[in-house]
Amino acid sequence: MTTRLNPYLNFPNNARAAMEFYRDVLGGDLKINTFGEYGGDEAIKDNVMHAQLETPRGFTLMASDLPPGMEHQPGTNIAISLSGEDGDELRGYWEKLSAGGTVTMPLEKQMWGDEFGMCVDKFGIAWMVDIVHPQ
Repeated sequence: MTTRLNPYLNFPNNARAAMEFYRDVLGGDLKINTFGEYGGDEAIKDNVMHAQLETPRGFTLMASDLPPGMEHQPGTNIAISLSGEDGDELRGYWEKLSAGGTVTMPLEKQMWGDEFGMCVDKFGIAWMVDIVHPQ
């Protein structure tokens, strides 16, 4: 396996719902392991210890529920960027990600020529979508 860079997200006990949402948006294979599968504390046995989504387009997204005592600060230190030339595909992701969330910059043509938008999804995660238009 080659070295790769991918986002890793932490959630306050709703990682399963968030990762199932992202799977519905992006497609792919979602694997979820719980704390209970590895002998974790009974109080958090059903919480997600590690989730990994691998999509047909080559995206990888990982996440977990925070263990008790760790503070959660949703969406303040990470944004996930989706970019490319397939406008229909990227607009589809945009529609699903922004539904139920907050659009912080509408997806529209920008001064540099691309279509670009930013939103925060219903789980508090910031997303950037950039549809590249050849110059």
